[in-house]
Amino acid sequence: MGASREKKQQIVAEFKDKLSKAQTVIFTSFSGLTVEDETVLRRKFKEANSEYKVYKNTLMTIAARELGYGDDLIKYFEGPTSVAFGYEDPVAPAKILTEFMKDHKGLELKVGIVNGKIVSPQEIEALAKLPSREELLAKALGSMKAPITNLVFVLSGTLRSLVYALNAIKEKKQAEA
Repeated sequence: MGASREKKQQIVAEFKDKLSKAQTVIFTSFSGLTVEDETVLRRKFKEANSEYKVYKNTLMTIAARELGYGDDLIKYFEGPTSVAFGYEDPVAPAKILTEFMKDHKGLELKVGIVNGKIVSPQEIEALAKLPSREELLAKALGSMKAPITNLVFVLSGTLRSLVYALNAIKEKKQAEA
């Protein structure tokens, strides 16, 4: 027995909402995964404030059409399809999936959406190699902090040299007296 019409409309609305809110959405084929594998994968996504879910292809097609995505995206909604949503860190879903794919050959990238643009599996793999948002912020902060630290060292070195020069003058005058 299939889901009622109201339930299907609710699922379409939920999928549209997630698709609109997520910075990154990755569609995968999961035909070779066990239930245990999927549970592990879902846990990894939850830890990264992301989400991994399976929707019916027909309901995803309806939602994608309503959001203005054409056949460039919908053509990938064939066979078993799961969806990874990345809300905060756009790199996290790509990293989790590509890392998981190394040990689980049943998981394959189909297509993705990054900031509203449809991307290929190769682009998703390239995205996975980028540093996370936190890593980029740390690098930016480090690069902003470095000039200030260097300035402090230069100024303290100059001040130290001045103190040594004044001490030398003082000792010289004491020796003369």
